[in-house]
This record gives sequence, structure tokens and C-alpha cells, in this order.
Amino acid sequence: MRLWLILGAASAFISVAAGAFGAHALKTRLSADLLTIFETGARYQMYHSLGLIAMGLLMQLRPNPLLNAAGWAMLAGIVLFSGSLYALALSGVRVLGAITPFGGVGFLVGWVLFALAAWRQTG
Repeated sequence: MRLWLILGAASAFISVAAGAFGAHALKTRLSADLLTIFETGARYQMYHSLGLIAMGLLMQLRPNPLLNAAGWAMLAGIVLFSGSLYALALSGVRVLGAITPFGGVGFLVGWVLFALAAWRQTG
């Protein structure tokens, strides 16, 4: 499905930009622990951006509602997990970290659905 290719590529772009921003512009502005939090958000965003691209490629070969659901779960994970870590690092408001586990659940659900879709594929 083209949507996952486009969203995956856009998210990967944002992840690279965020990583560069963190490494250059934020290096002297954030404490070491907040910079690590920001970098974790960028890293996990990239991992799951690649997951979205994999969804798109597989959906083009064999459309599957489980892959589509996996894509939505991963996208929610990116927004909630990485987004909350970016916001926490930039604002210093630690309570934003309470949102992060919901994004982690989105990631986990996405990978489980991906595995189920692969399991159900017939030769």
C-alpha cells in the first residue's frame, strides 16, 4: 500500500532531521540525560519508519488487513513514543514520559500483527 511507503519515508526523513538536530543544535543546550532521551526517540522512530516501509512493500505484494493494522499501530507508536520523548526532552516536563509506554505498546502490537500476517501468508 502506497500510504505506508509514503508515511515510512516521511517519518524516516523526520527521524534523520531530529537526529541531526539533537546532535548539533541540542548538544550544548540539553543535559546529557535529556539528550539521550531525545536520541532514543529519533532511534525508535527510524526503526519503526523502516517497519512502515516494510508494511508498504509487503502490502504491494500481498494486501493483508493485518499488515494494514500493523502499520496503524506502528504509526501510533511513533507519534506517542517518539513524540512524547521529543516533547519531554525539549520541555523538561517529566510527566510527558507517562505517555511513552502507550507508544511502546503500539510498537509491540504492530510487530505482533506483522508476525501474524506473515504466519497466515500462504506460499
